[in-house]
Amino acid sequence: MNQQETGAGEIKISARDVQVHYGDNHALVDVSVDISDKMVTAFIGPSGCGKSTFLRCLNRMNDTIDGCRVEGDIRLDGEDIYAPEVDPVHLRARVGMVFQKPNPFPKSIYDNVAYGPRIHGLAKNRSELDEIVEKSLRRGAIWDEVKDRLDAPGTSLSGGQQQRLCIARAIATSPEVLLMDEPCSALDPIATAQIEELIDELRRQFCVIMVTHSMQQAARVSQRTAFFHLGQLVEYGETGQIFTNPSDPRTESYITGRIG
Repeated sequence: MNQQETGAGEIKISARDVQVHYGDNHALVDVSVDISDKMVTAFIGPSGCGKSTFLRCLNRMNDTIDGCRVEGDIRLDGEDIYAPEVDPVHLRARVGMVFQKPNPFPKSIYDNVAYGPRIHGLAKNRSELDEIVEKSLRRGAIWDEVKDRLDAPGTSLSGGQQQRLCIARAIATSPEVLLMDEPCSALDPIATAQIEELIDELRRQFCVIMVTHSMQQAARVSQRTAFFHLGQLVEYGETGQIFTNPSDPRTESYITGRIG
């Protein structure tokens, strides 16, 4: 998948000199990167290397962690997302997130997807809301499986279906960026393949940024890859080049299995 359309899209997110501290722990050191629109960017690296920490900077999820301090400059379409006037709730409507474990709300399938559009006032009436829900479930590649049981609880679905429901829920607010934190790690190979296929579709509409512990997955679905190690962004570039001809010996050591 990553062989096509590897030319850089326009820059959607730019980060400069980002530092993250959890109390005395300096978790992320001097990260600077430009992330292109309409493309999948994968963050890889050993556990605890800072990739999920950086991902959570991009929609200010770290704001919810006590003792976490973020410094540096992160911009979405040129706007400083940490500026005092930026409402994190509004930001998270523009930067959706899908977590490692499927986490449907304890509500119906319909209400899971309708939740974001309702709180952000995106639908004027029930028929508009119905339309958003259907469109989101279709984009999440799960409409055909659930269209006759929208009143059933989201938790009644299989793991892979729940994760596609969570993706549909994340895109229901029409975000510009979709963050995915190891979205397949709790899924079986068949469900994983469905999600990967879906990610390849979604990048045509969104900037997709994905943390994955699977190098094979990064190679399959991403056009750009960033390698993190010990809180630093070691190398960033076209996925094919990172995997076949990395410029930093640490990247090569990780890819060949010598570190990690």
